Amino acid sequence: MHTLRLGTRGSQLALWQANTVKRRIEDAGGPPCEIVVIKTSGDRLQDAPLSEVGGKRLFVKEIEDALLRKDVDFAVHSSKDMPAVLPDGLVIAGVLPREEPLDAIVLPASSAHAPTTITELVARLGESPSIGTSSVRRIAQLTRLFPGARFAPIRGNLDTRLRKLDEGQHDAIVLAAAGLRRLGFASRISMTIPAEACVPAPGQGIVAIEIREGDEQTRRAVARIEDQAAAAALTAERAVVERLGGGCQTPIGALATAAADGQIEIVGAVVSLDGSRAVRAHARGPREDALALGTSVGEQLLAQGAGDILAEAQQSSVASRQSSVEQP
Repeated sequence: MHTLRLGTRGSQLALWQANTVKRRIEDAGGPPCEIVVIKTSGDRLQDAPLSEVGGKRLFVKEIEDALLRKDVDFAVHSSKDMPAVLPDGLVIAGVLPREEPLDAIVLPASSAHAPTTITELVARLGESPSIGTSSVRRIAQLTRLFPGARFAPIRGNLDTRLRKLDEGQHDAIVLAAAGLRRLGFASRISMTIPAEACVPAPGQGIVAIEIREGDEQTRRAVARIEDQAAAAALTAERAVVERLGGGCQTPIGALATAAADGQIEIVGAVVSLDGSRAVRAHARGPREDALALGTSVGEQLLAQGAGDILAEAQQSSVASRQSSVEQP
């Protein structure tokens, strides 16, 4: 078996993901894997808010280009960074088991006991806390909980974000619980935010493996480690986004969970950037109908006015990018 080249970003979390996929494929009897680190536009633009520089796809474009050029055989991504519609010739061949999908509130290390309810959290942070997050989805939903909050972009690796928090630059930061757990920082999670308050990003907590369409050798290697439950959840959540026509930096949340009877239940939400309008929808059905269930949720959201909310968010994003370009 010839060695498969695995394309990935070089961040802490990206390398954890790549090494985990490499180890699982090799342990399952697949071919040896060589990790190829590729620097993306998102890595080079560390100081700018994602909404002003083109969104999260900046973290996958160069890797997908390398895959299409056959510089690498497959790519490993945080699935929430991937566009709803992949470039022609690329497909998701498999996913790892899902980690905790919810968002997490992280308070400074010096904080007293962690809050246990949203009410307690709101009381702890006060009327106008500084909350670090670069996600328009999180800002839109959390504005409804913290109407007086000041949301500030926070980029960089996990250590950098936690250091900024502990130095007092923010009263709290919001991160994906999955990344904190995978990198050994589960103890820093002060509270996970229930989906009723903040629906996570589609694909959050799922590691996706992308290959070239028709590359059956790599597909067979990836199939050895495929997690069917996580794959169904990702299919449903990505279907919501695709039906809405949304990108990565849009206020769309979607979460599919397994029910006790073997079915899946999916909830979707679209919230205006100022938090004033929110629409939600849900569907439930067999796991094999994941695509149709996600599409149904997207259609329900559109029927409730999600299209207008997303159009306004897109206009705001374009205006922000133009403003950042015009500034000296």
